[in-house]
Amino acid sequence: MLEKFRIWLRYIWLISSRKAVKWYEKATLTEHFFMIIMAIIIGIIGGLGAVFVRWLIEELSLIFFSGEGSTHERISNTHWLLILFIPTIGGLLVGLISKVNIPDAKGHGVPEVIYSLNKKGGKISPLVALFKSITSSFTISSGGSVGSEGPMVQIGASIGSTVGQFFKVNSRRMRVLVGCGVASGIAAAFNVPIAGALFAIEIILFDFAIVSFTPILISAGIATIITHYFVGDFTEFIVPPLMIVSPYEVISYFVLGALCGIVSFIFIKVLYTAEEFFEKKININQVLKPALGGLIIGFVGIYFPHIMGVGSDSINSAINNDIIWYIALILVFLKIFTTSITLGSGGSGGVIAPALFIGAMLGSFYGNIINFYFPNSTAESSAYALVAMGGLIAGIIRAPLTSIIIIFELSKQTTAIIPLMLVSTISLILSQKLSRESIYTLKLLKRNLFLNKTQDINLLSHFTVEDLYKKNFLSIPENTNFTDIVSLFIKNNINSVSVYQLNTNKFMGYISINSIKEIMFDKEIVNNVIIAGDIVNPNIKRLELNIKISEIYSYFRNSELDKLPVFENLNSDIQIGELYLDDINELFHQEMYLKDTTTNITDKLYNLNKSSDVRFIEGHSLAEIPVPDKFVGRTIKGLKIRNQYNVEIITIKTKKDDVYEQIIPTPDYEFKKDDTIIIMGEEENVNILKNAL
Repeated sequence: MLEKFRIWLRYIWLISSRKAVKWYEKATLTEHFFMIIMAIIIGIIGGLGAVFVRWLIEELSLIFFSGEGSTHERISNTHWLLILFIPTIGGLLVGLISKVNIPDAKGHGVPEVIYSLNKKGGKISPLVALFKSITSSFTISSGGSVGSEGPMVQIGASIGSTVGQFFKVNSRRMRVLVGCGVASGIAAAFNVPIAGALFAIEIILFDFAIVSFTPILISAGIATIITHYFVGDFTEFIVPPLMIVSPYEVISYFVLGALCGIVSFIFIKVLYTAEEFFEKKININQVLKPALGGLIIGFVGIYFPHIMGVGSDSINSAINNDIIWYIALILVFLKIFTTSITLGSGGSGGVIAPALFIGAMLGSFYGNIINFYFPNSTAESSAYALVAMGGLIAGIIRAPLTSIIIIFELSKQTTAIIPLMLVSTISLILSQKLSRESIYTLKLLKRNLFLNKTQDINLLSHFTVEDLYKKNFLSIPENTNFTDIVSLFIKNNINSVSVYQLNTNKFMGYISINSIKEIMFDKEIVNNVIIAGDIVNPNIKRLELNIKISEIYSYFRNSELDKLPVFENLNSDIQIGELYLDDINELFHQEMYLKDTTTNITDKLYNLNKSSDVRFIEGHSLAEIPVPDKFVGRTIKGLKIRNQYNVEIITIKTKKDDVYEQIIPTPDYEFKKDDTIIIMGEEENVNILKNAL
């Protein structure tokens, strides 16, 4: 039945989209005007979609928890048996709906959108919006400990993608239209149009170009207007006036920022631990996993109903000094736990609303403590509760600008900006130190998507395995018994180990943690029988020293391993080292930072006279010079410029048809007589190359 519906829908789609394309081709519209029209359409549909999801959640919530008053009051007045089983029923319904094979409709929203943009060119099925609306509404209304913004992001992205596919736009426009959908979803979810646009730019697109920003702002604004029309123009949280009481209070905010960073890290860690636990340890039907998660939520909710649903009532209590300090502290960790269980078991919802809840409780607890000991130099706990909400968002999503603006728009407190800047920045820095990946990018990394690496893979094209591999590695002989292997894995906290032949030292393969985890439970029986040679996997990709690092990603994507063995050449059987995925990621981040740092400076240098220099870091400079005669006819790879001169070639200006154009350097580029290059490095090394002219 579903397949017939899809065929019918696709038939209508093809006919109508062809007519739309013909209309567009006939219209004398500039590209900018076309994108504005698309942004308005997406904003309207996205706003209506968000209003529908809000309405559906409220109506289902009234069915699950009937009575008068706020959501928290209705849950608190519900019989404990119903509190226990309603989330279970909600989870079961989500599990049954999830049986329909709509892969993009699963998860907590944002990582799936980023994945679609990077892996599928932004193409998202229109059915995602429908099924995501239903599953998230059942999860939240039945007490699931998540927010509505994640589904609204995915629904908005689906709408933006659908509009783009309908008008058959190119991939560049598709990215912007998906961003428009995301912005409309966030804007409508929280009544925050500016934060919605910034979220799309900072988290989804990483592109502040005006051609992208303009339509995204329009979509966010239109979606907010639609929400205002149906729901009303409201301030999400009513906050008492906030002020910095004393200059010494800055110290208190620095400490709060550090606490937010630590709690953000804990939230990320617990969430993905729960996902892995339900995926690998709970061996029951997939349909029943959300029901099991719901049962756990219900059990906690009997004693602490605050953690059920979005939790807006409890947040308002925290930012109005209406919650006891030790209850606030307990709720911090209970919310982390219940949100992780909800999403880990297969429920559908977002993580920003839980972050607001956790931040409010953490800030309330800290504010009460600090105000008790320093009453004359600190504000009331409500101020710390509000500011910590921004700190938690910055810590988990790594978007400080979005976190600051979203709290400002939610509270309309202009005096909160400076404390928000302090707390968000400290939280971001500390959280990044503890966990390099955000709550979104960690999921992408687990799906073998190295964010932005597909587009910028050439950044690593001039590195080889020889530049990065580690000569010191752990290896065991083939006769190592099973007990010793298990002890080795536990002691060294590793995921795999290399195995070699006892007499010849030849490489045999790897033993991974997944290959022994089932045997570990029976180790009393097999520990004296099984040896390393019995369970080693010989089908391991071997790397030789001259392989480019840019080619390694494809090897890791289809492997459970986080490292690969290195050999002098492919004819050798003696392992000389290992190449680690973490080292490749670290190198990529360094190269990306280098690229980002120099992009704007390079643009300014484009029109500079030859041999002019720009100092941008102490002791380092950029210079534009003509290509030395001895470089002409030779390649970058052949010259080994990086190794010989210790400088980077940022850009090459080459002549084509009497016009100079700027190109990105590649290892195989062959220099021409009239080329000029923009180089970067320490001033001494730059001067050495300039003197070679």
